[in-house]
Amino acid sequence: MNHASQRVAKPYFVAALLLFLAQIVFGLLSGAKYVDGTFLAGISFNVLRMCHTNLLIVWLLMAFMGSAYFIVPEEAQTELYSPRLALATFWVFLIAGAATILGYLLVPYSELARWTGNALLPTMGRGYLEQPLPVKVGIVLVALSMLFNLTMTLWRGRRTSLNLVLVGSLWGLALLFLPAFYFPVDTVKDSYTWWWVVHGWVEGDWELILGALLGFLFIKMTGVDREIVEKWLYIIIAMSLVTGLIGIGHHYYFIGVPAYWLWLGSVFSALEPIPFLMLIGFAFRMHAMRRREHPNRAAMLWAMGTPIMAFLGAGLWGFIITLAPMQYYAHGTNMTAAHGHLAFFGAYAMACLSMISYAMPLLRGRPANSMRAQRWEMTGFWIMVPSMLGITLSLTGAGIVTIFLQRMGHDPMSFMDVQAREQVFFVIREFCGGGFALGLLVYLGSFLVSGDYEYARDVERALAA
Repeated sequence: MNHASQRVAKPYFVAALLLFLAQIVFGLLSGAKYVDGTFLAGISFNVLRMCHTNLLIVWLLMAFMGSAYFIVPEEAQTELYSPRLALATFWVFLIAGAATILGYLLVPYSELARWTGNALLPTMGRGYLEQPLPVKVGIVLVALSMLFNLTMTLWRGRRTSLNLVLVGSLWGLALLFLPAFYFPVDTVKDSYTWWWVVHGWVEGDWELILGALLGFLFIKMTGVDREIVEKWLYIIIAMSLVTGLIGIGHHYYFIGVPAYWLWLGSVFSALEPIPFLMLIGFAFRMHAMRRREHPNRAAMLWAMGTPIMAFLGAGLWGFIITLAPMQYYAHGTNMTAAHGHLAFFGAYAMACLSMISYAMPLLRGRPANSMRAQRWEMTGFWIMVPSMLGITLSLTGAGIVTIFLQRMGHDPMSFMDVQAREQVFFVIREFCGGGFALGLLVYLGSFLVSGDYEYARDVERALAA
């Protein structure tokens, strides 16, 4: 670690991991509701789901911000403009996020909306954007604070392609959140603006952040020339923007928009797996061209696994449901949930865990964790990845049952009858969710066994090997 101010990334990473754990807990509770509707009868499924999805957003944003505070000074070759501002931003964001989750759990949602001034500017009630108005305003202020800090750092330091892509995409992240403040009565306009935020983030702007994180990691861990990494990233980013921005049309099917969106959405969405295939080629090419064996094998494992799982979740499972004829039957089924779980984990959660695995040892004063700790971490990887695939396959099975029994044919079954037929898939999903939680606990346990007394000896052994 070359700059002392990079240490502000540490609380962001720690909070991100703890919030990730909380997200998984709420996911398990939500899954248990599917298996037994009487479970936790005092808390509705909608509340548990809100907590699950909102924690997903908050911990990923925490990890993105921590990554930016670690990478930008390193790339700019200068100290962060204001470490104090970065720490103040952290506490504001953490407290606001915790207060929001407590509000969901302790206050009826309609009362929460009334208490927080939703009548003045209605913004609540849409998936992923359930946050009260003051929290949305706080998110904007946190983002502006971070962007001011990073932009000033970039202004007075070296400007590399990685830094420009990372900071530029974070500006895009903030700007794409602004439609969350517009909640029209017209349902078509509502769908437009909602997808500008949700799709604009996860299938557009966040892919640029993903590319920047992996590019930084491969430069540091492989020793491949920066120019080679940047050429790959230029092509991947261009493809991501073209396919992602026009591919937003696959959310416009059958909502009252012109019919040409059926073609635009289908064609460009069908091209969206291409950037992820290119990302796999990029990762394996960089690994093959490596000039050094980095001692942090666990971080390399996460970095190599990210593009593969991203392609499966965002690319393959996204393609399965993206064409208009398929969407006609699959929209709103558990096929969508299967795609969402694997895509978020493969593309963004794993990228963040890659960055945390690389940066945290440096922030703790060592080039890499001990091999014992890394074995724990890699064990967590090999538990979490198959578990998430199990979750995805079980949700896919449930979605297929819904399509055949409820969406197709002349005598569709009722919703509750179909749910009863799908119970076996929900039980499997919950079992795999428990496995995923175990894998995460093993991963977190790796931070507790990386003793200072052994890391130097193990690093020497890794380098010798």
